[in-house]
Amino acid sequence: MTELAAAKAALKTQAVETPSWAYANSGTRFKVFAQRGVPRTPQEKLDDAAKVHEFTGVAPSVALHIPWDRTDDYTALAEHAGDRGVRLGTINSNTFQDDAYRLGSVCHPDAAVRRKAVDHLLECVDIMDATGSADLKLWFADGTNYPGQDDIRARQDRLAEALAEVYGRLGEGQRMLLEYKLFEPAFYTTDVPDWGTAYAHCLKLGPRAQVVVDTGHHAPGTNIEFIVATLLREERLGGFDFNSRFYADDDLMVGSADPFQLFRIMHEVVRGGGFTSGTAFMLDQCHNIEAKIPAIIRSVMNVQEATAKALLVDADALAAAQRDGDVLGANAVLMDAYNTDVRPLLREVREEMGLDPDPIEAYRRSGWAERIVAERVGGEQAGWGA
Repeated sequence: MTELAAAKAALKTQAVETPSWAYANSGTRFKVFAQRGVPRTPQEKLDDAAKVHEFTGVAPSVALHIPWDRTDDYTALAEHAGDRGVRLGTINSNTFQDDAYRLGSVCHPDAAVRRKAVDHLLECVDIMDATGSADLKLWFADGTNYPGQDDIRARQDRLAEALAEVYGRLGEGQRMLLEYKLFEPAFYTTDVPDWGTAYAHCLKLGPRAQVVVDTGHHAPGTNIEFIVATLLREERLGGFDFNSRFYADDDLMVGSADPFQLFRIMHEVVRGGGFTSGTAFMLDQCHNIEAKIPAIIRSVMNVQEATAKALLVDADALAAAQRDGDVLGANAVLMDAYNTDVRPLLREVREEMGLDPDPIEAYRRSGWAERIVAERVGGEQAGWGA
């Protein structure tokens, strides 16, 4: 198989999970701009997600967020997803919007609050059982704002205890994915602030505890591809939350701030076997001023383009240049791949998959945007935190 044919075959198997909350009203902490036609129920979120998969062909699963997507019958919700041609994916827990969590959730100094938080995480595993989901994703807002506010080491002990209980509840084929964030909302210490802390906890838990890399959760200048390479080497890269950020926060469309960084990350994924090892690729974005569904389609396409370029890196030429100490030659191999216009290649891939070569234009022609505005009248729109 030629290099080009191998790249096309790999691209046809790519899967990018979209998040349910991205289809609802969501945005910054200052203002959420409501849009007409956004979903009012988890089912309507799945309807929109199905359209993204219909036009891209590589977005077959939808991540849920509990309690934002809470429903009385998760088995029925999974059936609804299947009827629409998608499936339910990662279950995301929420331990950061309850008044009880003002001083933390699983790391809170009060055992009763910790119990409340852990019980919620166990509920999420129950939901995984009902939906057939394989991954439980954990992100904690836990931390402190002032020196002396709490015992840093004791909070790590509480975290480890909570994670161990939830890990022990996982069923066969289920994983725990632990996410980290540099800061916010805790500004003095964050209990899971970096990949090293997340990795240390996962290492003690067992092989089904793995680290999630959110591409926006790093200090400016952080070499994220080094983190990716290291976690792949240790077989602990569970997945990505793809987004972009210009300064300190995330939630912008993946590939919008620094597409070269996304390419470098995907190069390490391809190089390290992450493209075929079960690493989960998920968007984690909030679309505040742009239309929801087109933004998600465009984001999926951005991931595809970065992946296509990474797959076109001449691995043999790169390895030879590296062995010879040819600094400029090695860099040129990467830059040649990055500077390749892969849009014609992806158009071919889509046509061979029976898809329209231009997903954005195909969505616009479908009339779905106009239909949901006309039909989704009344009720309460879903939004960030609801």
